[in-house]
Amino acid sequence: MCGRAEEGFDCIADLPNDGLGPLGGLNAALHFARSNGFDGVLSSGCDIPNLSDNLALELAGEGAAIIQSQPVVGLWPVSLAPRLDIFIRDGGRALYGFAESVNARQITVDPPLMNVNRPSDLEG
Repeated sequence: MCGRAEEGFDCIADLPNDGLGPLGGLNAALHFARSNGFDGVLSSGCDIPNLSDNLALELAGEGAAIIQSQPVVGLWPVSLAPRLDIFIRDGGRALYGFAESVNARQITVDPPLMNVNRPSDLEG
């Protein structure tokens, strides 16, 4: 888990510092994965309960890929870590902006992913 520390979880601090939202977490995950010999990072918010069991396969392909309606859900090659460092250093703060800058493929899934922020969001 990236971001603020949560008791009971192994946490990785956002990079380069706190307060960058999803980009700080993604940057931390990419650097951690790269330094530990992984090829990529599968990212997701904690408020998306209907992720597919095949999500990584759905996103697999050349380069980065995001879910069109939920850009925090994506598959990111670790080779993008230096580019994300530069994007953040130069003032970039939007995940869509970074995805666009690296030509991430936008994937549509059916059914669309939920975003649950309140109990009422679960009502169908």
